[in-house]
Amino acid sequence: MLENIVLKFGGSVLENEKSMSKAAIKVKQFKEKGIEVSVVVSAIGGVTDNLFKMARNTSPDAPPEYIDNIISMGERTSARIFAAALKASGLEPVVVDPDSSYWPIITDSKHLDANPIVSETERLVSERILPLLKKSLVPIICGFIGKSLDGKITTLGRGGSDTTAVLLGRMLKSKEVVLIKDVDKVFSSDPDKVEDAMPLSALDSEEALALSVGGAKFLHHKAIRYKDEHVKIRILGLDSDDSGTVIDGKAISDLNVEALHEQATMVTIVGLTRDAHHQLGGLLKVVSEAGGKVVSIGSELKSMVIYVIGGKKILRRLHSHIVNTKFGKAVSSFDDLVMIVIKGPALETSLGLIQKVTQPLAKNGINIFGIVTVSSSIRVFVLESDRDKSLKLLRKTLFASDIVGEEKK
Repeated sequence: MLENIVLKFGGSVLENEKSMSKAAIKVKQFKEKGIEVSVVVSAIGGVTDNLFKMARNTSPDAPPEYIDNIISMGERTSARIFAAALKASGLEPVVVDPDSSYWPIITDSKHLDANPIVSETERLVSERILPLLKKSLVPIICGFIGKSLDGKITTLGRGGSDTTAVLLGRMLKSKEVVLIKDVDKVFSSDPDKVEDAMPLSALDSEEALALSVGGAKFLHHKAIRYKDEHVKIRILGLDSDDSGTVIDGKAISDLNVEALHEQATMVTIVGLTRDAHHQLGGLLKVVSEAGGKVVSIGSELKSMVIYVIGGKKILRRLHSHIVNTKFGKAVSSFDDLVMIVIKGPALETSLGLIQKVTQPLAKNGINIFGIVTVSSSIRVFVLESDRDKSLKLLRKTLFASDIVGEEKK
């Protein structure tokens, strides 16, 4: 097996001649260790935004296909400049853009937010990119860009170069995918917003997805769909001597609709006191010590609904705690519910998804006792007696829609 890695350089890294030279040295260091390198480049910082703005201002009604052609020029230019930097370092680069005979990234026709067609891309990576590595050449692949089956230029959405790199790492069975960013590691929060943000040495795929969906900028959430469980993703700074942050674990690529086996109880607490939310930890502790498990919480100013596994057994103890601590005034409960979890990496970008979930249930007379969105998942609470019927309806509706994109093909 050919030992290789994918190095992706972000636009904020490739900002001038000095950083280009540093990036070239980084590639050469891996080559000198006997590791073959595929390079993925973003457009130089700010270029894509400027191209998009100019295109829209010049032609406000321009179709997405036209915009894709324009904004793809950023990566094409970046690849050529970086090729010159590698050449100056004594390496043999090959620019791989959509006009090249080596181009491997094939997508659907969803302009401005295309999805790779995995099977076709895998075939072309094997036929076109792998032979370059075997000759010890350095392919410089334009990130963010794709090409549809009918030969039109597409783009993968903002942050799409991460997707390109992770996809290539999967196809090439790379040792790892190294994303060179303007930070050395992923932090526990945004250091620009939080003074005591701590560096993280590792995240699993689910944690990385949740953070990226929630607004963290270290990795585009779409990239997680294409991760191979045997290929690590490493976040690293250009000047870093550290090991960075490693993202490991399975890909999160498939839509999943499942129901918990345990029954849930919906507990409604009314008349919350001023200090109730400060006492929430104590409430959760009571549930845990009594053998229950809170699976979801919804709160308003004066009331709260918690969904509890094992709620039947602990209601009396929960009521005593709420009344005695003046957490709230009164408690009601509804038993024999089941929680259905709809999970997938593309849920947050699927328009009208809540309607796709609620509509088939309502049409078939199934009452929803609660619906909660958490990260890239939706949790729906229905009667246990409606469990199987609800699962069948939701799977039929959601799997028939294009929620997970063209990678299904």
